[in-house]
Amino acid sequence: MTRTRHLLSGLVALVALLLGMASTASAASTTRADSEAAPVRVMPLGDSITDGFNVPGGYRVDLWQKLVAGGHEIDFVGSQANGPGNLGDRDHEGHSGWTIAQIDSNIESWVKTYTPDTILLHIGTNDMYGGDPGGAPARLATLIDRITAQAPDAHLFVATIVPLAWGDQTVRTFNAAIPGIVQSRADAGKRVHLVEMYSKLTTADLADGVHPNATGYSKMATAWYDALLSVPGSIGDDSTPVPAVERRPAAALS
Repeated sequence: MTRTRHLLSGLVALVALLLGMASTASAASTTRADSEAAPVRVMPLGDSITDGFNVPGGYRVDLWQKLVAGGHEIDFVGSQANGPGNLGDRDHEGHSGWTIAQIDSNIESWVKTYTPDTILLHIGTNDMYGGDPGGAPARLATLIDRITAQAPDAHLFVATIVPLAWGDQTVRTFNAAIPGIVQSRADAGKRVHLVEMYSKLTTADLADGVHPNATGYSKMATAWYDALLSVPGSIGDDSTPVPAVERRPAAALS
């Protein structure tokens, strides 16, 4: 009888051990599955500069290659798609000729449809041509608020716009307002981040006085990539913090 009890106890212990091993294996499998979960959904958002006018794919080409080389699992998302063969994911939300207001009119449906985790916003160039460039900062603020309300968990990177060969002071005035707009939202707990893009390019980096050439788009890609790396979680949990995205005072833009 004692031997039987010992055998039963041994069997119970063995079963418990096997169950424990199975549970551990299952947990490990779940952890691996989680680590290999869906890639981070990144929405390049803006006008023809996001679309890649003059240089197919624009900054998205070099940015994609940098992300892949860095080992980041990324899915570009959006209703538009174009670019060369060396652009592994051609989706985006860049619309040639569009203003801030036009993006604002459509952003809710795009965010709902594509559920981006991270948004790269470069918009306002076409507003500099219009009759109310002075109202562009308020329109940008409204757009930012709409995005953060629709996608509160997404990281929104807001860039100052690149230079124009004409009307430079108009561009500078618009850009000078952006850091304050971004900072006030960040202070309120929103996941909004400034990308100082204007100072990364000069008019020599423009193909036609408005749109970047290949060198200019490459510089944009570097600025976006550095910004993404500076915010852990924006391109996956393995993002490596680097010096924070520049938050230059308005005077630095003059």
